[in-house]
Amino acid sequence: MKKKMLSLVLAGAMTAVLMTGCGSGNGSADSGSTADGAATETETTEAGETEAADGAADTENAESADDAQAAGGEGGTLKIGGIGPLTGSAAVYGIATMNGSQIAVDEINAAGGINGMTVELNFQDDECDAEKSVNAYNTLKDWGVQVIDGCVTSACSIAVADKTAQDNIFQLTPSGSAVDCVANPNSFRVCFSDPNQGAASAQYIGEHSLATKVAVIYDSSDVYSSGIYEKFAGEAANQSFEIVATGAFTADNKTDFSVQLQQAKDAGADLVFLPIYYNEAALILTQASSMGFDVKFFGCDGLDGILGVENFDATLAEGVMLLTPFAADATDDLTVSFVTTYNEKFGETPNQFAADGYDAIYTIKAAAEKANITADMSNEDICNALQTAMTEITVDGLTGAGITWDASGEPTKDPKAVVIKDGVYTAM
Repeated sequence: MKKKMLSLVLAGAMTAVLMTGCGSGNGSADSGSTADGAATETETTEAGETEAADGAADTENAESADDAQAAGGEGGTLKIGGIGPLTGSAAVYGIATMNGSQIAVDEINAAGGINGMTVELNFQDDECDAEKSVNAYNTLKDWGVQVIDGCVTSACSIAVADKTAQDNIFQLTPSGSAVDCVANPNSFRVCFSDPNQGAASAQYIGEHSLATKVAVIYDSSDVYSSGIYEKFAGEAANQSFEIVATGAFTADNKTDFSVQLQQAKDAGADLVFLPIYYNEAALILTQASSMGFDVKFFGCDGLDGILGVENFDATLAEGVMLLTPFAADATDDLTVSFVTTYNEKFGETPNQFAADGYDAIYTIKAAAEKANITADMSNEDICNALQTAMTEITVDGLTGAGITWDASGEPTKDPKAVVIKDGVYTAM
């Protein structure tokens, strides 16, 4: 059953503080209003490369299972299944989401679980491939999954959503941002949708006077990129800048961007908008530098990860701006605690996808507590109860304070922006 898409209204100038979720038509990596009035009680909760990566994931899942069994919650076990790319070109997204989710699970179990239940997370690798994502889902079904935390990317989320809808299993994607990720009534998301990222980016550029002439380079073969571009172009008509050049590429032709960059340069663009992923963005920055095109770059959550691209001169990313709901340098207690724990466990600074994963688990916790979920309930009963509860909760998370959802599956929260400064993401 299709749900009508509810567009988020991003009113006024966005608070400049401190990347989602990204979606892809071909499997490449891809970000409601409050519950009905007095008739609904609202609760608020605070969200507390290859074989090597695969092995690390297996170890993490095994340790999680051992910890869950050792905890021995009196209320049984709530089995949450995660799905995302742990290997391949989009692995940075999936690994971060898995790690963030696991930190939340560990915190929740240490605090007594959910309704007396111990939480067990089983995270499967889909290599950012829709067919493999469905295979991962079937593996989780055999395991006895009760709730899906995934998928990380949009095309995979859409493929799995068809299955969870048939099986009446609740699905919350941390970062699947394509519109159809939440087309079914059992599916919700933590991140912003693609259209909202596009409109919000145009508003941010215009309201902060970042440019007067903007060029766009986007992937016309990708649902994430094209979805953002379309809304960006529509909203640009209401802003103080003009789009002077638009250059498209496809999944079959994404290594040479000289034509698109020359077009932008000849048009006098003082900012290039990149609603794309970090691998292609790294190539564009490198080629722009080689041709002497000194221009500002602005992107969305797909750019999160650009500093870790292999063989990329990260100094070229200095000054790059991106819309994202999470800034690792924020000074609030929740962010400081999360970043510290993440660094201690994984030896690096978390990105937005790690924060999305963390918030997803705490959102499941809030909804499960609101709905009084128990381990012995059927998947259908759990799904129906969580669907209702999602419209009745408010979550204070890493990616936003006071996050709410309505039946469309869309979250309501404020977008933020960061700039890469001295090799780190810094709140604007």
